[in-house]
Amino acid sequence: MKALFLTSFALTAFAFNSILCRMALGTGEADAAGFTFVRLSSGALTLWLLLALSGKTKNVRDLGNWASAFFLFAYALAFSFAYLGLTAATGALILFGAVQLSIFGISVLRGDSPSAAEWSGLVVATAGLVYLVLPGLSAPPFVNALLMMLAGVAWGIYTLRGRSSADAFSDTAGNFIRSAPMAALATLPVIFYVDVSTWGLVLAVISGAVASGLGYVTWYAALRYHTPARAAVLQLAVPLITAIGGIILLSESADARLLLAGILILGGIGATIFGRKS
Repeated sequence: MKALFLTSFALTAFAFNSILCRMALGTGEADAAGFTFVRLSSGALTLWLLLALSGKTKNVRDLGNWASAFFLFAYALAFSFAYLGLTAATGALILFGAVQLSIFGISVLRGDSPSAAEWSGLVVATAGLVYLVLPGLSAPPFVNALLMMLAGVAWGIYTLRGRSSADAFSDTAGNFIRSAPMAALATLPVIFYVDVSTWGLVLAVISGAVASGLGYVTWYAALRYHTPARAAVLQLAVPLITAIGGIILLSESADARLLLAGILILGGIGATIFGRKS
């Protein structure tokens, strides 16, 4: 039950990151650099305050590591800029396709052998994701597509590095705190073009403090219960959750395609989880 709660909360938080980013960037409430800086900074501040309440700030220099912080920063920055030129459907397909390939590829190179159930689950869940987003696809701009691929690879590496974390909360807090100055440096070259409205600021803070900060802490904690292959496939549920959130929060319409895609995605996830146990 603990693994189910942690995983469900984390994946829902990931979905809300996409919704909040879409609300801010899609309507011009924030620019990509400004949104990324506020997102990572607010996440760092929130987690630092929680660290202070727990009395762990004395050892903040020992929390997290610069490598994980870099991949967190690289994912967030590339993700924001990529969505300036991609539709939500195209971006989701590229991002999570890159996540799957990076996690599976690195895991295989490390000597991990996914089971037949995990491989079949990946195929079924990916088919559901493709079916969900394919009707809305168009030829994406090369630069934006490349940025989203880089975001997916960075997130895949960050996920794999998190599996060895002994203290998910402290390590995530340390990674966010280390990533904040990276975001500040990335914003400097375009400082005079940063444009974040009050509503855009609110969306970025919610994305950073709740959906990113607390969501990533929960994800790091959940990773100890999953193999790399299962962690990869589980994240395929995020576009489905995002679509459902869009129906509820953005008044988007539901249809038979969403229902069938949901069955395929959840079925693939189920195959990786129960197949591995058996």
